[in-house]
Amino acid sequence: MRENRALARLPTADGRDGDKGAGTTPAPRSLDTTAKAAIIVRLLLNEGADLPLEELPDKLQARLTERMGQMGMVDRVTLAAVLGEFADALDGIGLSFPNGLAGALEALDGKISPQTAARLRKEAGVRQAGDPWERLRAMPAEDLVTMISAESTEVAAILLSKLDVTKAAELLGQMPGPLARRITFAISQTGNVTPEAVDRIGISLASQLDHRPILAFDDGPDERVGAILNQSAAATRDDVLTGLDESDAGFASSVRKAIFTFAHIPARLAARDVPKVIRAADPGDLVTALAAATEGELAAAAEHLLANMSTRMADNLREEVEEKGAVKTAEGEAAMNTVVGAIRELQQAGELELITPEEAETDE
Repeated sequence: MRENRALARLPTADGRDGDKGAGTTPAPRSLDTTAKAAIIVRLLLNEGADLPLEELPDKLQARLTERMGQMGMVDRVTLAAVLGEFADALDGIGLSFPNGLAGALEALDGKISPQTAARLRKEAGVRQAGDPWERLRAMPAEDLVTMISAESTEVAAILLSKLDVTKAAELLGQMPGPLARRITFAISQTGNVTPEAVDRIGISLASQLDHRPILAFDDGPDERVGAILNQSAAATRDDVLTGLDESDAGFASSVRKAIFTFAHIPARLAARDVPKVIRAADPGDLVTALAAATEGELAAAAEHLLANMSTRMADNLREEVEEKGAVKTAEGEAAMNTVVGAIRELQQAGELELITPEEAETDE
């Protein structure tokens, strides 16, 4: 009983004596918005919620932390009032929009053209929202190597340290030996780097992405020419490549690597993927293509397909090819292009992966 009376005399969260007003319903404490936010955050943390408070602006994080340090104890009536107000606010929300132009651009990423997004960002003077290191980690390794080559070894060491181990190892493998050794040694000097310095470096590196020009084409020139020649007649393809050899041998070599024709099937289509191609290709075009592939590399391609499917299906196709008889050159090339197109569609859909020319040469 004595302990109960002592507890009753303790001041409540609003500073009133516990003895006064006994028997009456106490009024909730009057609090500002930051104090209410502190109560909600504290309650959610007690319940084990994972709150991404680090995404709040630094000033707001500081205000919230300072206010939590000043709160002391909160009575049940005040807690219930704050929770009721918070629940009412949530129920009243119909739709929320991102905060500021940077947030709006992030929400519309991939929905509006890159040119429009870049222009709006430049006119408003805002950088792309989100963690800059996430953007840098998503870059292709070859682009990161180019970026690292233009930076100091200290900045390159920070960048390499912020990447996952697999990506960092890939980068080291693409760097010249002396540069890789300098950067790995520089990592040993990063023990005292502050988080603020790492943030500044990340923002500075990511800002280079915002200033890169928006390209009109996703594929390189060699890939675009290769795609066109894939669907061209063999005579046209050979003539164009001969002309490219004379004008730019390096570009001609890149185009040849991008070209994938019916004749390339044995070297670049894995045996395990042949059944997928057979199912995806038009049956009539497949028979016509096999009937036209009677000599040299074309015959080897036809045999590669027939040898890597079920015996029953191969026998049926051979019978249909024999019934088909001779095929005109133009008709045969059109059918072969259709089969190649089916292979490309499977590749783009992620159903199969073509063997690169470099891998094919290594296997040989």
